Amino acid sequence: MSSEEWTVYDELGVGPVINASGGLLTVLGGQILSPRVLEAMERANRHFVDMKALLAQSGQVVAELLGVEAAYITSGCCAAMALASAACIAGQDADRAARLPDTTGMPNEIIIQGTQRYKYERCVTVPGARLVQVGDESQVRAEQIEAAIGERTAAILFVASRARENTVPLEEVVRIAQRHKIPVIVDAAGQVYPPERMKLFSAMGADLVAHSGKYFGAPNSSGFLCGRRELVEAAAYHSFVGFEYGPPYTIGRPMKLDRQEIVALVEALREWLSMDHQARFAEYRQRAEKLQALLNDIPGVAAELFGEPVTGVQLSFNPRLIHKSVADVAQELRSGKPSVWLPWGLELDTLRFSVTTLVEGDDERLAKRLRQVVSG
Repeated sequence: MSSEEWTVYDELGVGPVINASGGLLTVLGGQILSPRVLEAMERANRHFVDMKALLAQSGQVVAELLGVEAAYITSGCCAAMALASAACIAGQDADRAARLPDTTGMPNEIIIQGTQRYKYERCVTVPGARLVQVGDESQVRAEQIEAAIGERTAAILFVASRARENTVPLEEVVRIAQRHKIPVIVDAAGQVYPPERMKLFSAMGADLVAHSGKYFGAPNSSGFLCGRRELVEAAAYHSFVGFEYGPPYTIGRPMKLDRQEIVALVEALREWLSMDHQARFAEYRQRAEKLQALLNDIPGVAAELFGEPVTGVQLSFNPRLIHKSVADVAQELRSGKPSVWLPWGLELDTLRFSVTTLVEGDDERLAKRLRQVVSG
């Protein structure tokens, strides 16, 4: 490895990764921050600030940008969901807030559709909520949601990424919830494009909406909660700042943020909402075409563009020249140096490389690694 390729990660004994997955941001360290966001973090780093005031004012800016009543910046989408859950269970009742996650005697049930079960549902259970499933993984009916509502119901959780035909849609969930005067929490972690989608769920009547900052260019450890003012303020009451100003000593203390992350999220959101996204996709196509040309120079490899719009390159191998399975090639890419990570969950009958998470120089490094693997 040349001196210019030596990184801070090599110094720590964990070489850098080429992220060709187009995602996997959490496990690979988040987004590549833009110069605008990095510069905002540097400016924030020069001074201390009253964090309670900063969170209040930055939340107001986010709320104005999205046209919602209120917003509160958090240490990721999971933290936003946990604070949302605490707000629905205990509100700003000091005695209840101090007892979480012991929810004895409180409304602590959060309804979730069987078609929407997923690993991140655990986020809302952090303050002591108990999930109540309605329907099953094949079908949910509106009357099943209605029948599950009782005196212990604190909220209904709706997972925006799992809104399918066999799922009761958000509009109907909101109507049911409003009839029973219970809030709806929406996990909208990656629902950021088109940018107008970030305003959709509150406009549809959701009470609390959680977003992840990494999907619009903010730090990996940032996100925000937005929606109905009363509930957003209750979520803030349970936050790490709420803990520091306690008693009560609230459950949000482990969900601490730096001032730099808060400023970075605001700047990233401003940048995302004002960005020319058509130009962004045009750049992805240009980068994909460059990678395609590099890979087509490898004997036995045929590369074609994929995605609509184009976001990467898909490969096929000539079995007469390359005597390895696609799965073996993927494994060797992952285990080599530099390590190349591909999308999870794809059927390994073809290889795909997304350019959306490649950084400058990764295309040449990726092509070199692939050449080594298939020629080996």
